[in-house]
Amino acid sequence: MTTATLAQTTALRGDYGLAPKNKPRLYALDGLRLVCALAVAGYHFGDSWRLDGAHPPAYFLPDAAPVLIYGFLGVEVFFLISGFVILMSGWGRTVREFAASRAARLYPAFWACVLITAVVSTVLPISGGVPFPPLPGGPDVLINLTMLAEPLNRPLVDTVYWTLWCEFRFYLIVACLLAAGLTDKRMRLLGAGWLAAAVLMPAFPEAPLNQVVMPDFAPYFIAGMTMFLLRRDRSDRWSWALLAACWLVSLHHVHTRALDLHPGFEVPVWPAPVLLTIAYGVLLAVALGATDRITWGWLSTAGALTYPFYLLHQRVGYSLIRTFHTATGLPAPILIGGAILVLLTAAWLIHRFVESPLAPLVRVFVQGRRRPITADRATRA
Repeated sequence: MTTATLAQTTALRGDYGLAPKNKPRLYALDGLRLVCALAVAGYHFGDSWRLDGAHPPAYFLPDAAPVLIYGFLGVEVFFLISGFVILMSGWGRTVREFAASRAARLYPAFWACVLITAVVSTVLPISGGVPFPPLPGGPDVLINLTMLAEPLNRPLVDTVYWTLWCEFRFYLIVACLLAAGLTDKRMRLLGAGWLAAAVLMPAFPEAPLNQVVMPDFAPYFIAGMTMFLLRRDRSDRWSWALLAACWLVSLHHVHTRALDLHPGFEVPVWPAPVLLTIAYGVLLAVALGATDRITWGWLSTAGALTYPFYLLHQRVGYSLIRTFHTATGLPAPILIGGAILVLLTAAWLIHRFVESPLAPLVRVFVQGRRRPITADRATRA
């Protein structure tokens, strides 16, 4: 597999280009991303321990909570996948091309989801014990549309947006790599230095550099990028060593996160590192080509739904579940299952009628091309 060919391989559906016909798309990643999004949704919808004190409302799943609580790991796995995909997507691109692909991927669906969440939360407000901050006012909703509300210290329309600021900073790091000239050696050096900083920075919690290093989540981004290097050259011992170091640091972080959960019932810590290790193994298998022959079209659809579903699921999902419980008194499994189906449908509509038409225009605007990139002309992720 040549470097030029690898640079053209599409990892996710969201870059609005086509992979070269002689290279398969990594469909397995699309399915894995949707699994992560559903895991996070299960964590949120089953978190009855946070609601109404010792008497959680009937429309949540207290019996399932001891299992669903491990859905918090979905975010870690998202970052792991992102490290792999973003480096693969950026390899061989200019900074401007990379910025255009990321803007096209993130902003159209985000704009739609911010506005939908604001409208739904106004029409169907959440109240009565649910620990959501008030919906931001109109000016703050507009600031949210920039995806910079968190660094500007403005309230988020939905608290799940915090992960986007982490992704944004990661993209800036990759852009700096591209500007410097991306090579395997430079990537390994950056990964080793970044991981060392992530280990050391917790000793300096007030240091501004923490905003760049992101010590809690850096190991996942670095591990994902390292897996891409191993896809290019699986015999590289330094990359294997860096990946092992990332895994060990990740186990420490996830152990700490599991200990910090205080849901009102005992949460065994051991499943968290086990599940994370399985995620590492699955993504490594994908990176090394074990799933390249999987070409199920429905996985592509799953990948298309993941991002808008994630953006909508928490605040809109709570609003729907709470409202329909009040109106119908239906049991929690039906309410939650119905809400997930509604959210998946909304995600598909956003993909079909917002992302698909707007993303090429955003990409052209950022990249400065005279004509939109169409499916016939696009050949790289």
